Amino acid sequence: MRSLAALAVVAATVACDDPGPTAPTDPTPVAATFTETFSGTLPRNGAITFPFTALAAGSATATLADLGPDSTIALGFAMGTWNGQSCHLVISNDDALQFTTITGSVGSSGTLCLRISDIGRVATTATFTLTVVHP
Repeated sequence: MRSLAALAVVAATVACDDPGPTAPTDPTPVAATFTETFSGTLPRNGAITFPFTALAAGSATATLADLGPDSTIALGFAMGTWNGQSCHLVISNDDALQFTTITGSVGSSGTLCLRISDIGRVATTATFTLTVVHP
């Protein structure tokens, strides 16, 4: 009988420590991302710039997704801010091969840009595809 009474006291003590139901917490919202694709033909000694708009702060990752006819040539590949007339390069790789990625931090919404350029290695022309994932 004593063990039954002791068990009742322990059960009552444990039950008193239960704070009861708690309010659910809202999950942290996940920022939407967008993927954009740009492609074209780069002439020898040429450069092409592609503006795009980031809608929020976050991370932007660009990839030199495809390069032909020779996927082993290196090109200039950069990301920066677009002022309406030119691309102010912030991150650049002057020896980018196919599948090279560059990643930057976007401080707020605004217009950014990708730039691809021949650094003296394209014989006549090179076809390319660039992708960028951004907020």
